[in-house]
Amino acid sequence: MRYGLLYSQGEPKAAVVAQILKVSADKVVGQGKARKPNLLQNALSPATRKLTAAVQEQVLVCGNLFSWGCHGVAFAPDASPEELWPGVLEALYRIRRAERLSGETNLVFMKELSSAQQESAQALRRFGFRPLETEPDMVLQLRPEWRTYADYLASLDRKYRKSAQQIASEIDAAGCAVETVNHLEPFAARLYELYLAVHEKAAVRPATLPLEYLPALARAAGEDFACIVVRRGEEILGFVSLVRSADLAIGYYIGYDRGAAVTLPLYLRLLHAVVEQAIAWKCARLSLGRTALEPKARLGAKPEPLFVWARHRIPMANFFVRKLVQAIPHQEPPERNPFKAAREE
Repeated sequence: MRYGLLYSQGEPKAAVVAQILKVSADKVVGQGKARKPNLLQNALSPATRKLTAAVQEQVLVCGNLFSWGCHGVAFAPDASPEELWPGVLEALYRIRRAERLSGETNLVFMKELSSAQQESAQALRRFGFRPLETEPDMVLQLRPEWRTYADYLASLDRKYRKSAQQIASEIDAAGCAVETVNHLEPFAARLYELYLAVHEKAAVRPATLPLEYLPALARAAGEDFACIVVRRGEEILGFVSLVRSADLAIGYYIGYDRGAAVTLPLYLRLLHAVVEQAIAWKCARLSLGRTALEPKARLGAKPEPLFVWARHRIPMANFFVRKLVQAIPHQEPPERNPFKAAREE
């Protein structure tokens, strides 16, 4: 991790957080289908992918690879982002130059800006950065009248409500309990095992959490963190974590036993547990991230576009950088209207 502060006349106006890492192409170009297939992805046969594992690039990422959204830059409330973006790039340039002893950093990513942030970020174009759309964040707007999870279920169309009830019934019939775990240390090894079971199947995985990450996050966040598990007897079959930031709930990392998931709807039950916790926190919005768009759409979540801005130190290489990012698998966000009110309208 690297950090920077921008000042104007002694007053802090922006903060910058960045990560430096080495990434090989096989970690970012997965097995899924790209939204816009291109020659690069088609050329990546299994043999070619094996070769790309040996080719590594040192990358500077303005943001956090363990999350989604714009967590790399924060502007003061009275600041003008349009005026400060050049200063942000200056800070990143200084960080990159300071790391020369550990290797040349040619590639810089700015992740991930929302549609609302795109206008102010147009200043990045003057410095060779170009935007590339990634998979959207699936966001569920939590209605004020949903005071309990039962209220949420009651607002669903009959088809979707019946599906949610069936998911819960199957978990209960299998002798499983859904409960909140307050202290993660005794279960850290099992939670990590379940996390890896999901993570290692992901098409794109540039970074992997360490075993101590979730217990440390739970201690640091306190009441703004929750971990919900599906337990059968003494065995934890799945878990999901949440983080609260003001009125936003974030459905964070998830893991489950893939063998048990063959017969049990573990993933879907955990998704509904996330909705229940977000309502209990009295949040206004629930961010569910960029994967598994279909089941999240069935909850009522809608896609909110996200954009990565990228630049290579060598101008001619930017063409290939854009092609590489386009080769990263993307899903098309589905359109679903699970709520009775939405259908009546």
